[in-house]
Parts: sequence; structure tokens; C-alpha cells
Amino acid sequence: MKKNPVQMPSPLLSLVPVLVLVVLLFFTIRIFGSDALAGSSQIVLLIATAVCVLIAMSYGGVSWKTIESAIIRNISGVTSALIILLLIGALSGSWMISGIIPTLIYYGVKIIHPDYFLVTTCIICSIVSVITGSSWTTVATIGIALFGIGRVQGFHDGWIAGAIISGAYFGDKISPLSDTTVLASSITDTPLFTHIRYMMITTIPSITIALLIFLFAGFLNQGGSLEEIGTFTAAISRSFHVSGWLLIVPLMMCLLIIRKTPPIITLFLAVIAAGICAIIFQPELLYQIAGSATHNASAVFKGLIITLSQSTQVETGNTFLNELVTTRGMAGMLNTIWLIICAMCFGGAMTAARMLESITTMFLRFIQRTVSLVASTVFSTLFLNICTADQYLTIILTGDMFKEIYKQRGYESRLLSRTLEDSGTVTSPLIPWNTCGMTQATVLGVSTLVYFPYCFFNLISPLMSMIVAATGYKIKHHETN
Repeated sequence: MKKNPVQMPSPLLSLVPVLVLVVLLFFTIRIFGSDALAGSSQIVLLIATAVCVLIAMSYGGVSWKTIESAIIRNISGVTSALIILLLIGALSGSWMISGIIPTLIYYGVKIIHPDYFLVTTCIICSIVSVITGSSWTTVATIGIALFGIGRVQGFHDGWIAGAIISGAYFGDKISPLSDTTVLASSITDTPLFTHIRYMMITTIPSITIALLIFLFAGFLNQGGSLEEIGTFTAAISRSFHVSGWLLIVPLMMCLLIIRKTPPIITLFLAVIAAGICAIIFQPELLYQIAGSATHNASAVFKGLIITLSQSTQVETGNTFLNELVTTRGMAGMLNTIWLIICAMCFGGAMTAARMLESITTMFLRFIQRTVSLVASTVFSTLFLNICTADQYLTIILTGDMFKEIYKQRGYESRLLSRTLEDSGTVTSPLIPWNTCGMTQATVLGVSTLVYFPYCFFNLISPLMSMIVAATGYKIKHHETN
């Protein structure tokens, strides 16, 4: 094995770029608030990257070519995710204007009782995410509809988003169709279904506790009055052509996912189908969006293109509904894409300079028993999730660093693969500059810091991983030579 020519810096020196990032982000978020993702956070990430590069080239002897190559690898690794983000922007716009999401909200408000809304939302998102294997698709489709229902029923945005994200990441964590599930099992050389079965030991208690909290919180909610809900549903039926036929599109997308159609193709076909539905069921809305007094094919085409690519506002006569059906299209995802690229620059520079590796070695000093090994893995994963801003990089890097340690200490690979998912997959949407955190905040229109305290499944999972390790339940350990 070829020796790495780059000298590993001390943990203290390696923490300098991280501290610069944390301090600047603290002031940025405090000054700009919810507008922090519109450019200021991106600049902060680039400044932290510059600090990392300066230290690496001055004290570590790292060449710019090495750093540049690492940054390019990082960015190329998320290229498909960037395309998916653009398609999600088009999907959210087309599903709203075509009437698919308004139809789901219309029927959902009538069916789902407010007392059971939060727990029902978490269960629905869990089921959809297990079927699709994707938290992003779940949040961008049924999640948006449930978010609208929750607002009508008077729930706080944080509670709604927390229930949606908890359910979505439950499925993302255990679905055999999930890329993170496959990645965690493959990087640790653990059979896929062995990995999934072993995860149930920590996942089932975590989701059970989360569901009980959501159930209890639902009973405490005051809720909207029947008159307000009636006014809202009337505004939907007045502004959109509500039809059960529109639900064919979500069913078609689920069928494509079950058939393991690639995500980009699935999302693209779902956008096309929604566009056709918009032309058939909501032509008046397309005329309104196009701003055309003439009702012809040209106006329909213009309205459809604006829906997919730009922000749209529909006048419904109801202020709350106006806000809910406002869409941002592909353009609305550009700030998120910009932030992801800047985050990948920071992660690439930290990796090339071996600063992430240096910081992680600090955790290894505390490993004595099973619980300390698992805890070190959890904290390393959390740290890498913050620094690399990407759950895939986090799982790969942590898996590579700890795989030999687990093997040398006589632990099964499934313990490492489970810990990676307990701490890596589920915590990614809780970090504002992480790809998942940025995506969910953008899609739902709720700041990460707003929904953070209510994502109970995501918060409990890392703790449950350490608790189970402390009990030693189903953890096999054998001495090695």
C-alpha cells in the first residue's frame, strides 16, 4: 500500500478551519436569519475553505493540485444529487399547479383527524419512504401535501416538518431500496438484509418513542376551527379542479420506484405527467401564471415552462392558501445547489489536508469497551456530517476509518454498519449546510433550526445506538489473535 505523502496535521491545527466555520456561521445565521442560505452561508464556507487551504499549503506541504483534485472529486460525487434537486424543484411546482398536491390536501383534511395528524403523518411518510427508498422524494411529494394539511389544522411548522422528516428518514434508513442502506452495508462488507435486520434493534425503539411523542402532541394541539377548515377547503375547490384522477400520477411514480426505475428517470416522468395534468385540469391557472389575456396554446406553454422553472403565485382569494400554493420551481433550488457546491469545496479541502483524519483520531483514544467504540463511531460520524456536509461521504469515510478497528477488536461488521446509519443517515437533515438539511428546508420552506427540535426519530437514533451498545444486547464479541 502506497504511503500517503501528505503529513497529517495535529488535531488542534485541524480544528482551526472548523472553528472558523462554526463562528462565522453563528454570526451569519444571527444576522441574516432565514436568509442565511441566500449567499452569506456560501461565502462563509468558502472563507473556511480558504483557511483550510492556507494551513495545508503553508504547514502541511499539500500542493494546490492535490486539494483541487479532492474538491473536484467531491463535487463530481454529488452531480446526480444536483440534477435530482433541479427535478424536485420542477416536481414541486408541477404537482402544485396541476392540482395533485391541492387534491391530496383537500381529501387529507377531510380524512385525517387533527388529534392523530402528527402520528399519522409520521406513519404515512415511513411507509412511502420504505417503498421509495428515498427521503428526498417522500418529502418533496407526500410531505408537501401533509405539510399543507398540518397548517390548515393549526399545527406549528416545526412539529409538522419534524413528523414528516422522522418518517421519511425511518424509511430511508431501513429500506433495501435506499442508497444509504446499500452503501453502509457494502462499505462494511455486511450482507444487506443482515444489516437491515440488525438495525431493527435500535430503529424500532427509536421510531416507537417518536410516534408516542407525536401521538401525545396531537392531543395537545388546539387545532383550527371547523369554520376555518371549511373556508380553506372551499378555497381549494374554487381555485383548483379537484379530481381523483390526479392521484394517478403519484401512483404511477410509486409503481416506477417499485420497479427500481432510476431516480432521475422517475422524477422526470413524474414531472412530465404532472405537466400534462396541468394542461388538462388547470388550463386557467396556466393562463394566469403566463399573464396572458389570450387563451391559446402559446399561453399554456408559457405558463407550464414558468411553473417548472420559476416562482409562481396563484390568487385564490384566501391569504393562507395563496402562501401554501406558491412554488419556486427549479430556480428555487439554486441557492441550495450553490451551498452544496461550496460545502463540497470545504469537505474536499479538509480531506486532502488530512485534517478530518487527524480530528477523528482524537476519538480513538477513548475506545476501551463496546459502548466507547460505538460512541466514538457516533461522534466521528456526526463530526464528519458537519464537516463534509454530505451523508454519503460521511458513511464512506467513517466506514473506512473504523472497519479495521472493529475487526481487530473482534466485533461483527454489522455493528459498524448499524452505527453508521444510526448516526450518519438520520442526522444529516439536522445540519443546516448538509445536503439533506438544505434540501428538506428548501422543499418544505422551513428553516432547519425550526424543525430540528421536533425530529425525534433523528435525535433519538444516535442515543439509542449507544444505549443498546451499553447493554451489550445482540452484540457478539470474540477475541482475535
